[in-house]
Amino acid sequence: MVRDRTLLARREDGILRVPAEFIRDGVVVKGLPGLLTVLADAGFTDEEALDWMFREDPSLPGTPMRALTENRGKEVKRRAQALAF
Repeated sequence: MVRDRTLLARREDGILRVPAEFIRDGVVVKGLPGLLTVLADAGFTDEEALDWMFREDPSLPGTPMRALTENRGKEVKRRAQALAF
């Protein structure tokens, strides 16, 4: 799934780790693969995308990842698209 860009992973101590927040009830969080595509199209590296997704955004409120898990994916994707301009 990491190879297919359905998920992102970060290497820590030589081990590739996928954030637990990406999986909910045994499936990938709704909207995550699309968001990853938008961020990649905006020129984000995997590291930058992970950092952005877990950075607090007072205007959401919370993090983009939290908003995504709360079914507010459209707003998160709009913000990600705006980053490309």
